[in-house]
Amino acid sequence: MTQQTAEQKHRTPEVINVKRNPYLEEYARQRQLREAAPVRGNAHKTRVPDRRYFGPPVSRSAGSARRRKVVRRQRMAVGVWVLCLAIICVALLSAKAGVFAAAQEERPVSAELNQDAVVRPEPVKIQGLPAQIYNSHPQWTEDFLTPNEYSRPGDALEEVTNIFVHYTANPGTSAAQNRSYFEQQKDTHERSVSSHFIIGYDGEIIQCVPLDEIAYAVQTRNMDSISIECCFLEKDGSFTQETYDSLIGLLKWLIDAYDLETDDILRHYDCGGKKCPLYYTEHPDAWERLKEDVASHAQ
Repeated sequence: MTQQTAEQKHRTPEVINVKRNPYLEEYARQRQLREAAPVRGNAHKTRVPDRRYFGPPVSRSAGSARRRKVVRRQRMAVGVWVLCLAIICVALLSAKAGVFAAAQEERPVSAELNQDAVVRPEPVKIQGLPAQIYNSHPQWTEDFLTPNEYSRPGDALEEVTNIFVHYTANPGTSAAQNRSYFEQQKDTHERSVSSHFIIGYDGEIIQCVPLDEIAYAVQTRNMDSISIECCFLEKDGSFTQETYDSLIGLLKWLIDAYDLETDDILRHYDCGGKKCPLYYTEHPDAWERLKEDVASHAQ
């Protein structure tokens, strides 16, 4: 028994023909190559065996196709993510816009608006005055002179600081006749003379020059004043009651329209010393009474 066992022990093992696994063979071959390959940089170092698994060899074309497939999947994932993000952003913006619009509709209009922010239309003006003020003037007839350099030059009257009262110096002439005299200057060239208004001895008022243009009445004050010529019948230059009443009403309207005082009403005599209007230069008390009547006159 012992002898048999010893013989079995020294017997050469029988080679069994077993089909080897090709994967294991490749793995063993790759391992032998790694162990036999020299270590770069330090030949004395012991190479640590690479324990990675090496499967069956893969062709380059198959690896490229696999990488392209992975890239396509990644791109598709990124595209879907971006699309979802865009949809969410649009939804949020739409919701915000809807809330803002609803708030604007529900917000009450404030009674006190910022006056600087409100764009107001320019007020309508007539002859340099606001339409509402101009339309309250006393009754008169517009009969403007023809524009010309002798009686209606057309220069702008930019401010009014005084109202001048004159008399025509021709007793018995009417307002229409004096207006014709002003008109003739464009042809005769005799004088440079005109006025904004002429009041007849029957009380009629003719407007010869617009209120936003100068008239040739007071040489040194044409650029900032309005002039009124008054017709008369008496030699002393006194006015008829009709002329006087129309003059008081016109003066009252003018000082209110231009925000003036009764002391801003002047005689031609007060600027240059010309005896005009004659009666009121010789009767200063009557002139003061005239201004008092203007102050107490009700429109």
